Amino acid sequence: MDRKKFLKNSFFGLGAIVALPTAISSCSKDNDGVTTPPNDGSNNSNDCAISPTETVGPFPILTPAQYVRASIIGDRIGVPLLMTLTIQDQSNGCTPLEGVFVDVWQCDKEGNYSQYGGNQLQSTNYSNQNFLRGRQTTNANGQVSFISIFPGWYPGRAPHIHVEVLTTSGTSLLVTQIAFPVSVYSEVYATNGYNGAPDRSNTQDSIFSDSLSRNMSDSVTGNTVDGYTLLKKITVG
Repeated sequence: MDRKKFLKNSFFGLGAIVALPTAISSCSKDNDGVTTPPNDGSNNSNDCAISPTETVGPFPILTPAQYVRASIIGDRIGVPLLMTLTIQDQSNGCTPLEGVFVDVWQCDKEGNYSQYGGNQLQSTNYSNQNFLRGRQTTNANGQVSFISIFPGWYPGRAPHIHVEVLTTSGTSLLVTQIAFPVSVYSEVYATNGYNGAPDRSNTQDSIFSDSLSRNMSDSVTGNTVDGYTLLKKITVG
């Protein structure tokens, strides 16, 4: 599959959103842009360690059941990002975990979250908007996919995406965060509309201080023109 065409069709023509994660994964093999291989061997197919548990706040999804959707872009603009997450179960030999909810949320290119604002944490008030938040249910391969934009950053944090895995009854199995390679976010933040380099690098971020290698995305491929594909394996206990 031509990854460029897939990303462009998915981002600008959201009818393509029904594409299966297996198709998305095959697209990511087209190395026509920046490629980051699995990080330092600490998060590969042989690794069955539970993913790092991270903070849910300060901007968690308030009513996630309302946001069952594969495209979480809303009215935001930015460099396209297609993410495929694979959830595996450590208690069952790290086999793919089918039929669980995966919630994701992130800031926009200016560092703002929907559902919050008008306060010291975030001056811009987006409390009545619901962009860049979504929920999907894992398939037989333990996978979910979301179409989004590359997140921006806000003071005190390196770029990241929040993820929570829950049972269908609402029991939380894990809350974690995904980090991005410096080379990738530096390229994105040099484009128009983003706010330049973050004030905290990955290694300076207190949330990632004890777990950065396991928070890091497994791979990010693409470029600022055609968009990026992110792959990440997340292990619950």
